[in-house]
Amino acid sequence: MQDLLQERYGVQVLMCDPAGPKVVTVQDALDLIGAVFLGAEVVAVPAYRLDERFFSLSTGFAGEIMQKFVNYRLRLAVVGDISRHLEASAALRALVHESNTADHVWFLPDIEALDARLKAKSAQTS
Repeated sequence: MQDLLQERYGVQVLMCDPAGPKVVTVQDALDLIGAVFLGAEVVAVPAYRLDERFFSLSTGFAGEIMQKFVNYRLRLAVVGDISRHLEASAALRALVHESNTADHVWFLPDIEALDARLKAKSAQTS
């Protein structure tokens, strides 16, 4: 499978290939951002494609990546189980909670949760 642009509940979502390359640099994130100029509003990245540094907030990597998406007015959806990272970091738990109450970056356990979030956003705008 390749990264696919799909309409989900009226929103264009770039569904990143689970077997695709890891995001280990800011340039890797910018490459994903560049790919969405086809019309995506959301980029759904499997959590395991993100380098371990993303989940260690002291590295600043997550902040850099998330800021790039915000700057380009794109939503980033980190999709998958990050429970081991959450157990290890109160700061990450706080970031995930805060992000999930906002609109730019979402941490979601699976595609079904992404669809539920998109469906809810769609209902708010109609």
